[in-house]
Amino acid sequence: MTVLEQPGSYRPSSPPAWQPRTDPAPLLPDAEPYRLLGTEAADALDPELLRRLHRELVRGRRYNTQATALTRQGRLAVYPSSTGQEASQVAAALALEERDWLFPSYRDTLAAVARGLDPVQALTLLRGDWHTGYDPREHRIAPLCTPLATQLPHAVGLAHAARLKGDEVVALAMVGDGGSSEGDFHEALNFAAVWRAPVVFLLQNNGFAISVPLSKQTAAPTFAHKAVGYGMPGRLVDGNDAPAVHRVLTEAVHRARTGGGPTLVEAVTYRLEAHTNADDDKRYRSDAEVAAWRAHDPVDLLERELVRRGLLDEDGIAAERASAEEMAAALRERMNQDPVLDPMDLFTHVYAEQTSQLREQAAQLRAELAAAEEAAR
Repeated sequence: MTVLEQPGSYRPSSPPAWQPRTDPAPLLPDAEPYRLLGTEAADALDPELLRRLHRELVRGRRYNTQATALTRQGRLAVYPSSTGQEASQVAAALALEERDWLFPSYRDTLAAVARGLDPVQALTLLRGDWHTGYDPREHRIAPLCTPLATQLPHAVGLAHAARLKGDEVVALAMVGDGGSSEGDFHEALNFAAVWRAPVVFLLQNNGFAISVPLSKQTAAPTFAHKAVGYGMPGRLVDGNDAPAVHRVLTEAVHRARTGGGPTLVEAVTYRLEAHTNADDDKRYRSDAEVAAWRAHDPVDLLERELVRRGLLDEDGIAAERASAEEMAAALRERMNQDPVLDPMDLFTHVYAEQTSQLREQAAQLRAELAAAEEAAR
C-alpha cells in the first residue's frame, strides 16, 4: 500500500499545468508564406522604400560575387555567400533603427554592410586578420558569429538588459535553419519568451545545413511553428520577397519595442551557391533544383515590380548596376592591398584589463619578436 492509498491520506487535485497558458491560435504562422510582390497589396507599397530595397539588393548581389572571387584569388580564407538570400539580409538591416542592434551569423556580412558597415571591415574576420574587424558598439552590430546560434542568447541578454535600463532598444538576431538544431536556439527563444525580451529572431531557411536537407533537420510543419512551443508568435514569409520580409520584420520590431515580446520569423529562401568555397554542392542537390529557385530570384522579382509600376527603367537599372560595380572595384582594390599586421594585436580587446596569463604570454611574444628582428639585421 502506498502513502496515497492509506485511508485519510492527502490527495492533491490534479494541477492545472495541462491547461494552455496562452491561446495558441494567435501565435500560429499563416498556412502560406506572406507575400506582397505579385499581389494587389503591392500597388500600395512606398516607391522610395522599393527603390531603396532594389538599390541594396543590386549592391548586395555584386558584393557576393566580388567576395566569392576574392576567395578564389586567395584574398579571403573563406566566404559563405548569401546569393539568393539578399532580400532577407537587406530587409533585416533596413527594419532596424539606429539605436537597435543586429546580431549576424557568419553568412550575414551583407546585412552588416546594408546597415552601414564598411565592406572591407565586414570581410576582415573571413580574411583572418582580426577577430571581428570593427567596433561592435560603434556600429551596433555584434561580431559575425561562426559558431552556430551562439549569438542568439547574446541578443536576448542585450535586449533584456536594455529594457531593464529603460532603453527602447530592439535586438534582431539572424540564424540559419541549421542553427535551429543547436541548444542555443532553444535557450535563447525560451529565455526571450519568458522575459518578454525585445528581440526578433530571423531564421533564414535556405534549404540546407551545409549538405543536410531540411527534411533531415526537423519534422515540424515549418520552423515558424516552433515559436508556439515557446509562447511567441511565429511568422512565415517569402524570404525572396524583399518588401514582404521588410514589412514582417518592421512589425515584429515594433511589437518588441512596445512591450509585445519576441517574434520568430522564418524567411523561406534558398542558397543559390555552395555553403562556402570549400563545399561541393553538386554532391547533394541537382542543377534542376537550383534552376527552379533562380526563377524566383529576389533581385529579379523586385526589379519586375518596379518596372511594372513605372518606377524603374533600363537607364535606372543600368545606373544601379554601375554604382554596384564602383563599390566592387573599390572593395577589390582595398582587399588587394596586403594588410599591415601587428602580432601584438593578439592581446588587444581580449579583456579590458589583461590577466596575468595574458601579460606573461604577451611578454614572451614581445621577446620572440625582438629576437627575430635582431637576427634579421
